Amino acid sequence: MKIINFGSINIDHVYSVEHFVKPGETLRSKGYQVFSGGKGANQSFALARAGATVLHAGKIGEDGSWLKEGLSKSGVDTRLIETVRESTGHALIQVNAQGENAIIIHAGANESFTDSDIENVLEHAEAKDWLLLQNEINAIDSILYSCRTRGLQVVFNPAPMSEEVKSYPLEYVDIFIINEVEGEALTGEDDPEKIVLKMQALYPKSKTVLTLGKAGLIYKDHERTVSMKALEVAVVDTTGAGDTFVGYFLAGLMQEKSLEVSLQTGITASAICVGRHGAADSIPTRKEVEEFRL
Repeated sequence: MKIINFGSINIDHVYSVEHFVKPGETLRSKGYQVFSGGKGANQSFALARAGATVLHAGKIGEDGSWLKEGLSKSGVDTRLIETVRESTGHALIQVNAQGENAIIIHAGANESFTDSDIENVLEHAEAKDWLLLQNEINAIDSILYSCRTRGLQVVFNPAPMSEEVKSYPLEYVDIFIINEVEGEALTGEDDPEKIVLKMQALYPKSKTVLTLGKAGLIYKDHERTVSMKALEVAVVDTTGAGDTFVGYFLAGLMQEKSLEVSLQTGITASAICVGRHGAADSIPTRKEVEEFRL
């Protein structure tokens, strides 16, 4: 069993700032670093470090060869990462004194997928495999339509959220992993408990994980609701924390661990992540997660 991650690959330019830049303001950075990034790549790193078999389908420009090499060295199958004429996607990330981030994304090669690309990738899928999607590439709707008769477990993390997401065939999603902003956009509700109830009403065959940052998370399906608290740790940089959770949570499910254990493992991994700088570089190993103690 494997998971095919149809996802973005970015170069992250990270600037340490006292506060987020304001309109009309020129702000001096206190530090600058370059990291491997992109929600798709981050989640593939996390899946691989958690012990899952992950095949990443993505696109990079000539300037992104080091990103593919990094994924491969971490145990990700990179044979479906294609180098194209477009530049590699990139993100400009501000990290403030509280460890919060503000991000601008340029899609680049991430938005060059065609119908033939989708078919080529899905030829590698087998029944009972998993497929993971975020919202940093194009053709999400086409991918979802193409998955509907293949027997795949489809997981969608609609980040960054856009109005277009509502037009996707979301009835083909088996598991939604969303934060409060995404949950409100999808349901019109701003209370966490109402968000998961509305998601269940809108997509009765699907399961929802609503992440709440420092407040933890709520899981909801048609049979049960599970709430879990976050771990109280010092925060250095929240970039990549959500992606770390996604990877470790899904790896747990794929390894047939219980729902509660899989959720808790995701929470623990993301708690380690926020204590470090960067996105992919901050994702812990499985051994670190297993040995973590507050």
